[in-house]
Parts: sequence; C-alpha cells; structure tokens
Amino acid sequence: MMHQSGRKKLNMKSSHRKAVLRNQVIHLITYGKLVTTKPRLKEVKKLAEKVVTIAREGNHFNARRRVQALLPYNQAAVLKLFSEVAPRYVDRPGGYTRMIPLGRRTSDTAPIAQLEWV
Repeated sequence: MMHQSGRKKLNMKSSHRKAVLRNQVIHLITYGKLVTTKPRLKEVKKLAEKVVTIAREGNHFNARRRVQALLPYNQAAVLKLFSEVAPRYVDRPGGYTRMIPLGRRTSDTAPIAQLEWV
C-alpha cells in the first residue's frame, strides 16, 4: 500500500529517482526555470522548496553542509543558491516556485509544465 508515503515513484528505482531530482533542482537553480512533465515537476518542487528553506537561514557552515548533502554534484549551483536565490526569499514564509502548465507533449500526450522562481 502507498498510503501517506509522500513521494511518487516516477517509474524509477530509488537511486535513479534521487539522481534525476537532484540534477533537475540544480538545473532550476542554474537557469531559473525547468520544463518537464507535471508529476516529475511536483517532486522537483518539493526538493527545491526544501533546499531554499535551508539556504534562507544564511551562509552558515551547517546550512551549507545540509544543502551540499542534498545537492552534491555541483558546487557552483550551491554558491548561486546561497548568493542569489535564497536572499530573495528571506521574508517569504514559503512558496518560492510557480508551476505554469504548458499543455501536452505531442509524442505521448504527457502533461508538460514549467517551474520557475516566484
């Protein structure tokens, strides 16, 4: 039973899912927007909001360690998160991202959406 598990499996093994979500959050931090399918976007949004909430505390040693544990692949993205993205949301209590539906993909009619910073 999947009752109250809180996460979608996205038809991937856990290690692959974790890597995909991390890479997509890094892409969102680097470029400011991300276009993908809606179910995947909802999972990316959860991780991105968690990372920004941690980074909002400031550029402290423990906050940086916690973010690097979640996003270990790209140090440049972590630096950009702490220097540019997180300071914009210090006074905001949550909801740092916005989902914009873009219709359906022509090849397989999967629902597509765009995630961007508010």
